[in-house]
Amino acid sequence: MEGKMSEQTEYNAVSARDGEPTDAGSRSTAAQAAFARGRLAFPQWSGLTVKERLQYVRRLRLLIAQRNHEVASVISAATGKPTVEALSTEILVVLEAMRYLEKTAAPTLATRKVGTPLVLFGKKSYVQFKPRGVVLVISPWNVPFQLSMIPVLEALVAGNCVILKPSEVVPAVGELIGRLFGDAGFPEGTVQVVQGDGKTGGLLVEQGPDFIHFTGSVPTGRRIQQVAAERLIPTTLELGGKDPMIVFADANLKRAVHGALWGALCNSGQICMSVERIYVQRPVYDTFVRILAQEMLTLRQSSSADGDIGRMTVPNQVRIVKSHVSQALEDGAQLVSGNRPDEWRDEDMTIKPVLLLNVKQSMAVMQEETFGPVLPVVPFSTEAEAVQLAGETRFGLSCSVWTQDLTKARRVVECLAVGGATINDVIMAVANPYLPYGGVKEGGIGRYHGEEGLKSFSVETSVVVDSGKREREVNWFPYANKEPYFSLLIANWYGERRKLLGFGRAFLKLLSISRKASGPS
Repeated sequence: MEGKMSEQTEYNAVSARDGEPTDAGSRSTAAQAAFARGRLAFPQWSGLTVKERLQYVRRLRLLIAQRNHEVASVISAATGKPTVEALSTEILVVLEAMRYLEKTAAPTLATRKVGTPLVLFGKKSYVQFKPRGVVLVISPWNVPFQLSMIPVLEALVAGNCVILKPSEVVPAVGELIGRLFGDAGFPEGTVQVVQGDGKTGGLLVEQGPDFIHFTGSVPTGRRIQQVAAERLIPTTLELGGKDPMIVFADANLKRAVHGALWGALCNSGQICMSVERIYVQRPVYDTFVRILAQEMLTLRQSSSADGDIGRMTVPNQVRIVKSHVSQALEDGAQLVSGNRPDEWRDEDMTIKPVLLLNVKQSMAVMQEETFGPVLPVVPFSTEAEAVQLAGETRFGLSCSVWTQDLTKARRVVECLAVGGATINDVIMAVANPYLPYGGVKEGGIGRYHGEEGLKSFSVETSVVVDSGKREREVNWFPYANKEPYFSLLIANWYGERRKLLGFGRAFLKLLSISRKASGPS
């Protein structure tokens, strides 16, 4: 195994800067080879029990915990986020997900007995979960460690082999993940990291994976779904967000302000669950804005260990943020904090947090995914208005509601079309591995995390078992003379009042007719 693992680690370490194929033919050959290795490794890996697979996961967890500072440093250098964020929002969340799998995966994926209706008397029923095959995971650049590791681990524990295509923007994180799996001793071909851009991702999709888990933009998700649909490949798509934060007058305002700052500015706002719209009830609107502006000035902008807000990761994202803020200001929005976009330097990947007031619901900064350190704040009067404003978006990933009245908070959450929600908190629902995670509308399709997520990487097979002793079932051919007794059976069993005696007589008569139809034994 040691020799094989050294080969896999070398393959996993291939990156965009030291050996990625550049021509279409070479890329296609590399994609085909990756799937060939995965399919070759699948029988052995899927043949292990869940508990045996989890031994590898435990070994990997201990390795990541031991090397946490090294892992955080790689993530921070690649993305520009402070190391504290790399530790708390990436490594910590991954390790907790691994513990969750170690505790719950075996019972979740165990064959499960289910009930059998009386009309199928004598039979037994159960559900079993089997791995799909070779799973393709395509992960993004904004939270590259967490959003790669968790779906990969869920797929592996379910018995699949995995090909991970990380973002070409952060190849060092992809290399790191490959080394970690190699050093933890995962068998060759079980986990492969294939570096490359969108063209490489497209070639991997065309190889016909047995399942695709994609995290990224809505346009790319649409293209993947179109190709997958042609081949009937099942998918999970984790896409965009325009998450609203609703602050009622009875909320703990200081907590709400601190939550707004972290929820909107963590990772420079480059999180799909970032707070992108803030709605504040009018009686506390001015106070909230004043405290928010004051607290914003205390934040340190640096990617160092003591920094609060790091740099942006992708130049194109800076241009998108600049466009949204510029359009808002041209349309009458008020800049309370931050610099005007015409003062930003294109080469500077650091954007000072922007606080906008007098924002219109129709502006791009309120409708499109900004994905940057921008806080637009809008007043509202009533609960109904807050629900209406928060729901006026094509996204449906998450939301947060802030109030001391938990009954009201639950009522508001129930009214919003979102995949996840927090009450008096932000973002961190994704950190609970017991909760399924995903969106609705353009927030995504499908779920991972929790039991639902683990099962999504499995083929769910429903089984009905009969002893095989009877020659014929009552519902099999021939139908002669059975019609009145089926009618009587239905009326007695499913009618307004259940009549066991009438049902029993009808069922026995059907059995008798079936036996006679079988002839002498």
